[in-house]
Amino acid sequence: MVALPLRLGTRGSPLALTQARMVRAALCAAHGWPDDAVIIVPVSTSGDRIQDRALAEVGGKALWTKELDRALCERSIDLAVHSMKDVETVRPVEIAIAAVLPRADVRDRLIGAPSFDALRKGAVVGTSAPRRAAQLLRMRPDFRIVLFRGNVGTRLAKLEVGEADATLLAAAGLERLGRDDVGSPIPVDMMLPAPAQGAVGVEVRAEDAAVRDAVSAINHHPTRQAVRTERALLYALGADCRSPVAALATMEGGGIRLRAEILTNDGSLHLAREATLAAPEDAASLAADMLAEAPAPLRSLFAA
Repeated sequence: MVALPLRLGTRGSPLALTQARMVRAALCAAHGWPDDAVIIVPVSTSGDRIQDRALAEVGGKALWTKELDRALCERSIDLAVHSMKDVETVRPVEIAIAAVLPRADVRDRLIGAPSFDALRKGAVVGTSAPRRAAQLLRMRPDFRIVLFRGNVGTRLAKLEVGEADATLLAAAGLERLGRDDVGSPIPVDMMLPAPAQGAVGVEVRAEDAAVRDAVSAINHHPTRQAVRTERALLYALGADCRSPVAALATMEGGGIRLRAEILTNDGSLHLAREATLAAPEDAASLAADMLAEAPAPLRSLFAA
């Protein structure tokens, strides 16, 4: 039996805290626990502190996870919540993903204009994501991309004071913050999302069977399978935080439909393919086919 209270580690941003409260509510509902059976413990991360540079310049996705990993391994927390799109593909062996919550809206939202066509020629678009930047430049090579880092409120404030004409934010994060009225959803056929976008995961110490079992009660299997598939594709591509990659897996007809796209950073080269897979691990075959087909300048961006 798990010892209560459980200490749930999270980043301290408003969205991260909202997601931590979602995990706490799900655990308490699944087990009939009172709210104080799960204590939320904010942990300051490097990614939250360093806002003036792109992730790739200062350590990649580990900036979002390393402090929480340390707290977990040092036993100052019992579990940690993450936006799965921010979690490195290769994780420490001491840590296990115990649950993934039901996925929210996977789409991006365009903020600042009703559509891309409505933006002026040479419009400035703020984003820190190589995937979004590459997709934007593929659609509109005239766009000028500027770095936008920070939480949702910070990015919206930068837009409000005119640092850019538009920006993109994940629909899931806006909805979780009660801001689902902000911006226009972009169809996935126009902009395929980042791998694992819209998914919230919970990690525990791999050796802690009691906590792992307790957390597994809130796992949503279809979302877990989709996230595993998209992360398997990333791993097989040898992608990192610099790699413009988009992917979306959905459970369809007893199989897994995986749509994927790789691009050069300027959007001038891209390759989009899809396949129906029997298991998440089969994403490696799609990755291999894409790398074999990609022109050399595009293939060279990936380490597989």
